[in-house]
Amino acid sequence: MANCLIAPSILSADFARLGEEVRAVAAAGADMIHFDVMDNHYVPNLTIGPLVCQALKPHVNVPIDVHLMVKPVDRIVPDFAKAGASIISFHPEASEHVERTIGLIHDCGCKAGLAFNPATPLHWLDHVLDELDLVLIMSVNPGFGGQSFIADALGKLKLARGRIDAVRARTGRDIRLEVDGGVKVDNIGAIGKAGADTFVAGSAIFGTPDYAATIAAMRAAAAAA
Repeated sequence: MANCLIAPSILSADFARLGEEVRAVAAAGADMIHFDVMDNHYVPNLTIGPLVCQALKPHVNVPIDVHLMVKPVDRIVPDFAKAGASIISFHPEASEHVERTIGLIHDCGCKAGLAFNPATPLHWLDHVLDELDLVLIMSVNPGFGGQSFIADALGKLKLARGRIDAVRARTGRDIRLEVDGGVKVDNIGAIGKAGADTFVAGSAIFGTPDYAATIAAMRAAAAAA
C-alpha cells in the first residue's frame, strides 16, 4: 500500500510526559497524532478533552487526528476544532443527523471522518461517503487500548476500500481508509493488503523502546502489502 500514514495513538503514551511523548513520535516519523476521546457514556472509559488537545498542539507540526467516542457529538466538535484538530471522526450512532455533523466538522475547518465499530454495518456510507475525508474501521471494540485485532475487520476493510475506490473513480475525491485497534508490525501488512492506508497504533509504538525503528518497520511492512 503506497502513501501509507502512521498515526500513533496517545492513549498508550505516558500521560505524565505527554508533551515529550508526542514530540518524540513526531520526530520518529509519525504522520499524524491520533487522539482518542472517550466519555464514559458512549464507551466505558473516560480519557481526555479539548484542553489537552490545545496544550499538545504547539508541540507537534503534524495533523492531530481526533476520534470522538462520545455521545452526543455535535456540542464538542467546535471545541476540538478550536483546540487544533485537523481531522475529526465520529460514530454514526452518536449523531442524530449524520450528514449535519459532517457539515458541522467541515464548517469548523476540519476534515470529517466516520467511524465504524466492529458490529456497525457500512450502510451508513450509502448517503454520505461523497462528503467524507476519512473512513475509520475499528478493529477492536472501542473503549480501551491494548486489545487484540479482530480478524473480521479485514473483510470490512475490503468492502470499504471498494466503496472508496468507486467514489474516487467517479469524483476524484481523496478519502483515507483508517484502521484502529490491535495494529502491530506483524499484522500491518495483511491490514494494508485489505485496503487500509492509514494505521493507528498505540501500545505497538509507545510500548517499544525505539519509536523510530517501530514506525519505520510498520511503514515498510504496510508499503510492501
